[in-house]
Amino acid sequence: MKIRKPAQAGMFYAGSAASLKKELENCFKHKLGPGKLPNGESISQNRIVTLVCPHAGYMYSGPVAATSYYELACYKTPDNIIIIGPNHTGMGNAISLMNRGAWSTPLGEIQINTDLADSIIENSTIVDVEEKAHIYEHSIEVQLPFLQYLYGNNFSFVPICMMIQDLETSRELGEAIHKASNGVSTIIIASTDMTHYEPHNVATEKDMNAIHAIENLDENKLDDVVRSNSISMCGIGPVISSIVYSKKVGAIKAKLLSYKTSGDISGDLSSVVGYAAISVKV
Repeated sequence: MKIRKPAQAGMFYAGSAASLKKELENCFKHKLGPGKLPNGESISQNRIVTLVCPHAGYMYSGPVAATSYYELACYKTPDNIIIIGPNHTGMGNAISLMNRGAWSTPLGEIQINTDLADSIIENSTIVDVEEKAHIYEHSIEVQLPFLQYLYGNNFSFVPICMMIQDLETSRELGEAIHKASNGVSTIIIASTDMTHYEPHNVATEKDMNAIHAIENLDENKLDDVVRSNSISMCGIGPVISSIVYSKKVGAIKAKLLSYKTSGDISGDLSSVVGYAAISVKV
């Protein structure tokens, strides 16, 4: 069986199981995060269909990511999990999906949901089965330890890496995921950071404009705001795909759970990266 080995353990997050678990718990308990650990009990009859999560090193974006996953822990475990991340490495194809094997982290191995992956491929003309894009890419990998903290290794997922993130491509992927999910409880985790390397106040103003479009589930507005304001949001494609999917399954609004920048952690407000935690439920 093909095992995708962790590329970022010891860099973006801790490299051993014990230290990684401690790091995750510190993210949950952090003053910029939820401030407490998830209790493992679902309290809502609704379901989350999209989470927007950042993907920087846990030292910087971990508390905001933990806010997304704390919210997820309040709901019933989804049957299908799809993680869509942007391609930072330039390796691979336009839309690269792995449909066989497993991914490993210091917390263990997680199986790829082959049936769902194959169904996405069957319902799309733009998705390629391709592993090269995933070898070193961090945007998907850093989400897995949080999921493992919630669910152990008792889940499977589909990894999709987007190099091309234009509106039509992203929309088509969201529609393909909707067709492939076929009414089964499915969540898309859209992995993205927001504005990169601008002053804190500039980043916050720009990012809030994009976030308002996401809250309204308006992919056209999001695309326009990001392009016209030169917002260096690296995962617009995954977010657009998740918006399209969310509306197909009946969602009408998204909820901002947290917005911070790297400056909130480091104290350096001169050049920051923005991080948002957003959920969509039905």
